[in-house]
Amino acid sequence: MTDERNIDADLVKIEALLDVTFTDKMHLLTAVTHRSYLNENRGAKQEHNERMEFLGDAVLELVVTDFLFKKYPEKPEGELTAVRAALVNTVSLADASAKLGINDFLLMSKGEAKDTGRARQYILANVFEALIGALYIDQGYDASRKFIAGHLFPKTEKIVEKRLWQDAKSRFQELAQENHSVTPTYETLGQEGPDHDRVFTVGVFLGKEKIGEGKGLAKQEAEQKAAENAMANKNW
Repeated sequence: MTDERNIDADLVKIEALLDVTFTDKMHLLTAVTHRSYLNENRGAKQEHNERMEFLGDAVLELVVTDFLFKKYPEKPEGELTAVRAALVNTVSLADASAKLGINDFLLMSKGEAKDTGRARQYILANVFEALIGALYIDQGYDASRKFIAGHLFPKTEKIVEKRLWQDAKSRFQELAQENHSVTPTYETLGQEGPDHDRVFTVGVFLGKEKIGEGKGLAKQEAEQKAAENAMANKNW
């Protein structure tokens, strides 16, 4: 969490990270403000970033759709939709935010600031969309597109080449059948924690051989992680 006394200086640092100078700094300040911050700072002048995120999500979808439509004229609608989803999912956007260094400048409550797990990943992804919304309001479509292009478009070829637009289970099944003529099977190896926060451990097998293992708050999530782990272990 950023100390309020340093907010003006931090906004200048964020602009340097983004390589953008905002006409109205309030747009940028709003983009990095989580709802929880306002609960602890009643005198803050800015809104939280959820409306900016809503706008940024729409701009992001249009920009990425236009880019993919022009880049891959031979691909059908279904595959383009899947590639777009892989490019703008929570993991991808959170990674883009983290690489920018935005994490150091988020305005959050003390409690939210301590969370470094999945909740922080969602916050980082939402901030990336909020920054797009702030850019769009402050400087228009072209500035928003330039920002998105610089931080997301380079990921596209890897997503397409490695078929990352498929979910991990589907990719692993295709590769397992292609390389071993075997369909993977999944088995729950264990579970721990209380009912409201249970963690499942799942193994994925080719025949009787365990190839990978994954953990998740749902069996489906654990299976996806197991498939990812298996592909890494197979160097696929």
